[in-house]
Formats: sequence, C-alpha cells, structure tokens
Amino acid sequence: MSAPPPRWKRDADAILGIASSAVLFAMMLLTVVDVVARYGFSRPVRGAFEVTELMLLVLIFAGLPLVSFADEHAVMDFIDRVLGVRTQRGLERAVQAVCAAFMFLLAWLVWLKADRIWGYRDATDVLRIVYGPFVYFMALTCALAGVIHLYKVVERR
Repeated sequence: MSAPPPRWKRDADAILGIASSAVLFAMMLLTVVDVVARYGFSRPVRGAFEVTELMLLVLIFAGLPLVSFADEHAVMDFIDRVLGVRTQRGLERAVQAVCAAFMFLLAWLVWLKADRIWGYRDATDVLRIVYGPFVYFMALTCALAGVIHLYKVVERR
C-alpha cells in the first residue's frame, strides 16, 4: 500500500480539475443555449463557435499539465515485464526526460508563433477576440508540463 500523496499534490490536482470542469461546463452551456436559440428562435448566439473553439483550446492545454502531473499519458508497457525494477525506473526517468525536452521545445516554438500572432494582432472573425493571449497560454502550459516531467526525472519515489 502506497502512502497518500502530499497535500500540495492533492490541492493542485483539485484546482486543475475544477478549472477544467468549469471550462467544460461553460462549453456545454454555451452549446445548449446556441442550439436552442438557433433552432427554437432562429437567432444563434453571435460568435458561439469562436468562443467554443477558444474554450476547447483552453481545456486541452490546461489539461496537459494535469495529465502530466497525474502520469495519465498513454503508455505502452509491454517491455516492462521483461525488465528489472531498477531498469524500469531508469527507463521511466529517461522517458520523463525526453518528454520534458519535447515539452520545452514545443513551448519555445509555440512562444515564437505567439509572438508573430501577437505582432499581427490576429483575431477571430466575428467577435474580434485576439488570438495572442491564447497562444501564449498554450506555450506556458507546455512549459509547465515540461517542468512537471523534469520534476519527475529527479523525484524520489
């Protein structure tokens, strides 16, 4: 039986989970209102599709650190059966290090893209919501996922 996770891990998991649930609920509510308004009153919610797209972006990228934090990424563990415990830990640390490197690379590339998008002041068509802050958010959550993976490399278990 393993020890319960520290309080800060439970709190972080709860905060990220509640935030993700709130965004998902808002998306659902907006979709229901838009469908009812569109088919019931022939008056769709202006910009609902754009807002839904942006909320989906926030949901996916806010969930990335949550998934990294909880070690819930899709894994193939067919090789684990033939490795010893020590080798498994080494392999897990190597995989976490590679994941961290890729997340940091992705964060850097997305940040560069965000700089270009912000420079153009690119925005949605209907509501004119500027994309820049959302792309910066993507970069920051990728970097946070990288930090989490890096932490898992050095974490004592």
